[in-house]
Amino acid sequence: MHVLESVLYAEDLVAAREFYVGFLGLEEISFDETRSLFLRCERSVLILFKASKTVIPDSGIPAHGTTGAGHLAFSASEQEIETWRARLAEQNIPIIEEIHWPRGAHSIYFRDPAGNILEFATPSLWGL
Repeated sequence: MHVLESVLYAEDLVAAREFYVGFLGLEEISFDETRSLFLRCERSVLILFKASKTVIPDSGIPAHGTTGAGHLAFSASEQEIETWRARLAEQNIPIIEEIHWPRGAHSIYFRDPAGNILEFATPSLWGL
């Protein structure tokens, strides 16, 4: 079993698209600036919904949504973490936390334009 899709929320989907497609390099599946951004993330899909729209029961799926920052971690090798560190610095995106975990894993945390907390972490964080 693996996670098929994950959801984060952002009111400004144009800024989210620029960040996730333009900066992170995820592949866009579909985009509706009034409601949603669907992105391919290897074998899964990352969806960014406009939270204010998903609480309205009008799309044929259960109404849902949240307030506040969400969290998502991307798998990255140590070398990839260093590459992302440089790219984040180039874009003036601060690393808000860096953790060297007891079992040897390593994570860096930063925010997307909507305030969601993203992480690059070595897979050993979860014994993978």
